[in-house]
Formats: sequence, structure tokens, C-alpha cells
Amino acid sequence: MLNRKICVIGLGYIGLPTAALLANRGYTVHGVDVVQNTVDTINQGKVHIVEPELDTFVHAAVNSGRLVASLKPCVADVFIIAVPTPFHEGFVPNIDYVMSATKEIALFIKAGDIVILESTSPIGTTDKMREVLDKEGVDTSKIYIAHCPERVLPGHIMRELVENDRIVGGVTPEATEQTVEFYKTFVEGEVLSTDAKTAEMAKLTENSFRDVNIAFANELSILCDKFDIDVRKLIELTNRHPRVDVLQPGAGVGGHCIAVDPWFIVHAGGKDAKIIRTAREVNTYKTEWVIEKIKNAALKFEHKNNRRAKVACMGLAFKPNIDDLRESPALHITKRLIGDGLDIVAVEPNITSHKEFNIIEYKEALERADIVAFLVAHKEFKDLSVETELDFCGVLT
Repeated sequence: MLNRKICVIGLGYIGLPTAALLANRGYTVHGVDVVQNTVDTINQGKVHIVEPELDTFVHAAVNSGRLVASLKPCVADVFIIAVPTPFHEGFVPNIDYVMSATKEIALFIKAGDIVILESTSPIGTTDKMREVLDKEGVDTSKIYIAHCPERVLPGHIMRELVENDRIVGGVTPEATEQTVEFYKTFVEGEVLSTDAKTAEMAKLTENSFRDVNIAFANELSILCDKFDIDVRKLIELTNRHPRVDVLQPGAGVGGHCIAVDPWFIVHAGGKDAKIIRTAREVNTYKTEWVIEKIKNAALKFEHKNNRRAKVACMGLAFKPNIDDLRESPALHITKRLIGDGLDIVAVEPNITSHKEFNIIEYKEALERADIVAFLVAHKEFKDLSVETELDFCGVLT
């Protein structure tokens, strides 16, 4: 297997760690991205995203000569597509990047190659890849096409790429078998076999399950605010029941997976996806609720002190201790508050700049702010002593 060349399309939060891991396992890897700066950065042995241990893996892979980044694909034995799958307006799934990547590799595919979609995708996307390749003149009866969704947690990607169980679903049983054998060369967890549609649905189900459970916690936090109950103390007490495990509430739900994937099921399932749709609506509402709480606090301060309140928005990433801003409720809250005319200072320890507003150091923000709103539980914010605070993420508890 190690004599096979791997072509990874998309060098973002999943593609780059995967490419670097495979290169360090002895494969020759050709990484592809559409952004020149990303390609240049990687070829210098550096990284453009924050992820523990990734810089070490990339540096070693590039220095060994086994990882090279480019703007274009090349002939390979295994093609891995790891591009974004966002949605269009109205939460309509957008698989344009997947289809574009599929067309890009069509010229380089030969008989016996494995083509893997790792991007989290709506049901039927892997079959549509086969249709695209057929139209591009590829004899898909002689290649192996499969879906193997990534299942990693940002902040632990390098470890979980190896340790987590993986689900592989081919468009044919032979494709499943060939792809399973490939993943077994670097995955220590169990590699589970199924068909393509079930593999697609499995990933969507995992994230929808999380979304539903987070929605319960977020709705509970809104109710507890109304009842003047400490929601985190309540959850601590409730979780003493041996069969109860309520999650912690936050400012909403972000990230490319949990905030997006449930809509793929809702779009396909329509009126039958009742609970999944409601959970998405609850988590979206929680973000709007946080915005109103901050605005009300600022208004009270202004009435009491006869001047505008300066509000520190603590955290912009979608979860603690990473730099990923995709679908981040904290970022949405900060933008909305600025747009609504509040005097905002933005804090994000994991990035140095943002194209829409200035990022300042958290200690400076605490000195300047009248109101401190904790939106993300970054480690830098733990145990801070703050007089006027709104803690929406439990970082101070």
C-alpha cells in the first residue's frame, strides 16, 4: 500500500492534517488547494491554521519530500476529496466544491484508482460524484469510489485521525473493500464497512444528535434565566442521576459540522425532520437571545452612567482554544453588536487580526471594558476576576 501515491484535494482543517499524517506514515502525498498563499505556506513546511501538533507533522512531511502542495492535481493511486460543503441561502446544501473537485481529478484517474469523499455531504453526493466522473469520460466500473466521513474534534485532530473508528461506504461492495484496506494502513480504530448512502447519513446523524442535545441545554439556559436559576448548578445536580448527562449551554452552535449538517437532513427529509429542525432553530435562537442580553445590559449601563458602555466580546472562535471561525456564534454576535452601533472591543487569543474589526489583547480589553461578555471558554479567560460580566459559556464557573 505505501507505494501508492495520494492526492488530497483541499488543504484545510481536514485535508492538511490528513495529508501530513499520510506523508509521515510513508506515503507520497500531493496536496491541492485553490489558494496560492496556502500552497506556498505549506511548501515552506509551515501551517496556515491552528491545530495542536499539526505544525510538527507538516514540517516533517515537507522536509522529508513526501508532501508537496500545488494548485493542480496530478496522477495518483488514491484521491481524497476534503473540500467545504456549506449551504446556499435558505439552508439548501451546496456541493459545488465537491463536484468541481471531482471534475478536476477526472483527467488524472486511471483504472484501479480509489476515489474517496471525506467531506461531510448530503445523502447521495457520492453517487453524484460517480455520475460526474462518468460524464467526464472516466470508466467508473474500473475504479473504486467511496465515502469516508471525517469524525475528528478540532483541537485533537492529529490524534483522532488515527484513533477514531472510521465508517467506509462504497458505491459498490468492491469499492468499500478496497477503501477499507487503505484506511487500515493508518487508522488504529476499527474501520467499519457499509454502503455510501449509509456512510453519508451516519455522519449527518452524529452531528444532528449533538445538535439536539446542545439545543436542550441551550433552551434550559434560557428557561433558567427566566426562573432566576443558576443553569450550570442545575445541570451539575441533574447529572448526578446515573442515566442523565445534560450538556453545557453556550452562545449557540458553530463550526462547519454541527451548525451545518443537520440542515442537510432537514432539506432532504422535509416535514418528517421535526426534532432535527427544531433543534437547529433553538440553537440559532440562543445566539439571538445572547445578543439581546448584551444589548439590554449596555442600555442599562448607559441609563445609569449617562454614557455608552464599552463591551468586550471575549472569544470569536466557534469553540474553545482553536482559531476556527466557521459558523461561529461568537463571531456573529460580535458583528451584530457592532452593526447595531454598540461600542465593542473584540478579543480572540488564537488569531492576530480580522478583516472587519480590530482584535485586542484580552488584558487590555478587561481594562477598557465596562461590560465583559464571555462568548467562548478559551483557556486564557479561566479564573479571571471581572466586576461586570456576562458569562454565556461557563468559563468563570
